[in-house]
Amino acid sequence: MDTQSLQAFLAVADTQSFSRAAEQLHLTQPAVSKRIATLESQVGARLFDRIGRRIALTEAGNVLMPQARRILFTVEDSRRALANLSGQVGGKLILATSHHIGLHRLPPLLKQYTQRHPEVELDLHFLDSEQAYQGVLDGTLEMAVVTLAPHPHEQLEVVELWRDRLCFTCAIDHPLANQTPASQSLLSLADLCEFNCVMPGAKTFTGSLIEQRFIEAGLKLPVSMATNYLETLKMMCGVGLGWSLLPEKMIDSELVEIEVDTAPIHRPLGYLVHTNRTLSNAARSMIEQLEAARQH
Repeated sequence: MDTQSLQAFLAVADTQSFSRAAEQLHLTQPAVSKRIATLESQVGARLFDRIGRRIALTEAGNVLMPQARRILFTVEDSRRALANLSGQVGGKLILATSHHIGLHRLPPLLKQYTQRHPEVELDLHFLDSEQAYQGVLDGTLEMAVVTLAPHPHEQLEVVELWRDRLCFTCAIDHPLANQTPASQSLLSLADLCEFNCVMPGAKTFTGSLIEQRFIEAGLKLPVSMATNYLETLKMMCGVGLGWSLLPEKMIDSELVEIEVDTAPIHRPLGYLVHTNRTLSNAARSMIEQLEAARQH
């Protein structure tokens, strides 16, 4: 089995389309079909079924898929290990980051990195943190700098670099901006639940972290709108569509922080790499720079 046929197989399996796989691999559709036919001949089994316009993996295709990923992962790992012997920092670094970290934490680091290592081709992907985790796990990403998951993963090395304090906040003209119960100086979580909120998606690491605090208090968040983009959340909060929780750095003159009777909520931010992957010199240099930034 040659690696090009395996790459074509995975591209078709992931996109469920020969045409999209061809675009992804910068090939013609007949070239992709030929590679799949060659692979099917080698394994002696049909790998895809065409059902109308839909393409689905056969049983043989499902068996081959994890093995194909493993083979390509090993081949790429060997190439990186050999390239590292030269000691040069170059080649492609496939790095993912979340939109918030990419906007608020990484710009000075990336500028410094590209100035120090002009030979590195930086392939930057803006992804939800959850997608970035999966990308590092399946080998399509070499590393990611994102919001960290609440639980460790045995196949990932995860390093916290920063901690974001999440602030309860609302628009300056929102009813909560000036509301103080007569019996106490701080609002309770239950008081907040009397008003609609705008939140990160419940399946995001940040969203689940916030939701857990309210579940522990026996409360259900009154979410009227949800989005995974914190900049969009800030806009929705600023125009009065609901209160929210945002990183401290995002609170500006359009928003007011709400004092709430609960322990501070922090979310960890950092980088992750696969424990079984040989990192390129480019990735090692990026990690060194991230670690140096943490120490300052």
